[in-house]
Amino acid sequence: MKKISNLMVVKYLAACVCIAATMTLVSCNNSTGSQADAGDSSPSVSAAANEQVEKVKPAIGTGNVQGQVFYNEKLVENIEVKLCETFNQFVGGCDGKSYTAKTGKDGYYVVKNVEPRTYQALLTRVFNTDSYIFATTGVAGISATEYNVTADKTLFIDPTNLFKVDLKLVNPAAAAKVSAQNLELRWDAYPDAAYYRFSIYPEDVSVTANYINERVEGTSFALDQLLPKGTYRWVVEAYNSNDQKLAESADDIKFTIQ
Repeated sequence: MKKISNLMVVKYLAACVCIAATMTLVSCNNSTGSQADAGDSSPSVSAAANEQVEKVKPAIGTGNVQGQVFYNEKLVENIEVKLCETFNQFVGGCDGKSYTAKTGKDGYYVVKNVEPRTYQALLTRVFNTDSYIFATTGVAGISATEYNVTADKTLFIDPTNLFKVDLKLVNPAAAAKVSAQNLELRWDAYPDAAYYRFSIYPEDVSVTANYINERVEGTSFALDQLLPKGTYRWVVEAYNSNDQKLAESADDIKFTIQ
């Protein structure tokens, strides 16, 4: 499974329910992903959620879940969305009763005629991959957001902004053994990217992580601090000019300082 956000405030509007918040995405692949830095997000009722118009009324005694999916600020068609009765991002993934829908040409999805209850996750597939993104709650974004589906109402979800996991790291390559002297990080340019952020995570917890979410305008960065000997994992993220995340590298690329 793959990726996340922070959804907290609930607002009731007539026969519809709106849930909205600032989106921060986190990755998880095959239920064993590592959590990225979610940053600081303040939940609020978004205009985007409030402006949605109910596309289909639920069957009597059931509820609907409705939202939109974007990539690089463009609407995305044919994206699978799955509502899960139970969910564990580390073991088992989506379980129990689930409901699936796909986005139309307008980027909207409607999960129809859902049995009223609380659901533990809403997963959005990242195009035709085996990766998903989902929303989380809490300061560190550890717990998946729950969704309370009510009979005869539509639950409006904030727009989902997809990102891909195909940004290519060039140097250091996976499993490379390198010197700390004059170490320069390099990665491939990503389409429509205005800037990048990189992070280096030491495997040794006693080592301070000095490079976290460092912004870079280009596709390389010469480290200005020597890394102690040991193994490190590094990740790069690409963003467009409006700060929408476009892509990130695989989260399992490690190198060793000799």
